[in-house]
Amino acid sequence: MSVAALILAAGSSTRLGSPKQLLPWGEGTLLGHVIERTRSFGIDEIWVVIGHEAEAVLDGVAFGDSSVVINDEYEEGIASSLRVGLDSLTRDSRADKVLLVMGDQPDIRADVVAEMLTVVKREKRPAVVPRYRYTWSNPVIVDRSLWTRLMSLEGDTGAQRLLQAHPEWVREVWVEHMPPRDVDTPDDVAELQPRS
Repeated sequence: MSVAALILAAGSSTRLGSPKQLLPWGEGTLLGHVIERTRSFGIDEIWVVIGHEAEAVLDGVAFGDSSVVINDEYEEGIASSLRVGLDSLTRDSRADKVLLVMGDQPDIRADVVAEMLTVVKREKRPAVVPRYRYTWSNPVIVDRSLWTRLMSLEGDTGAQRLLQAHPEWVREVWVEHMPPRDVDTPDDVAELQPRS
């Protein structure tokens, strides 16, 4: 089994007022932090979809050995990033599963991902989703057999809407704590940013 991570980080950060990908975070940027966190999960490949302010993000973020995909249609919403990211993986990756990671969720826990990877190795269903108490959240693991379906989504619709419509595809992993939070507003930055 080979798993590629696809980090979706193309949005325009409307509520924040500046590119969240470039927010100072620890010793680097928010997106750089998410990339490093994802690397710590032991994933075979990391792909990052960027869009808004792409040149500035390319200059300002430490991507390391990650592959970068530029989404020129980022204003459509998350579905456009899924399309361009999964299209690149379909053509250029041998991975048979993808771990979908949101580029504005800095606190995804390694133990949740480890449990998901353990489950996906023995599970026949094509999707593994964490259930944090009462709700599904991120990250999500999806088998290559569903990538074409995900690429047919439109607008600001992510994988969860498709998976909720087909619960027979999904194996849930139960998680005791709250889901990872998005960094969307200045208040989120103040609450979630690491303290020096």
